[in-house]
Amino acid sequence: MSHSSDVTRHGNSLSTYKGYVIGFILAVILTIIPFWLVMGEVFTSIDLTVIAIMGLGAVQVIVHMVYFLHMNRKSEGGWTLMALLFTIMILVIAISGSMWVMYNLNTNMMPSMMIHEIK
Repeated sequence: MSHSSDVTRHGNSLSTYKGYVIGFILAVILTIIPFWLVMGEVFTSIDLTVIAIMGLGAVQVIVHMVYFLHMNRKSEGGWTLMALLFTIMILVIAISGSMWVMYNLNTNMMPSMMIHEIK
């Protein structure tokens, strides 16, 4: 097998070693940044920190889909675009549902369960 057939075997030039390395580096960077945002207390607003972390998480999902799952508009006759849209839909449902549940738990927590009143 020649090198050119290895590169285009998956219909994507990102199927090379270089593509995997780029994807790995991006994934590591997109993991370190949220850790730094929280540990360094970069933003004074917790809400802004949460929004930034969720945005970086969504970008990391896309990086994994492109660099590791080799999903683009051209491969698999466009079916990967449908998979991307489905993933985005599931991601929005999971994030919004989690935020809704956490907000309601925080709002409806019983006063006797508050940590500062237990002392």
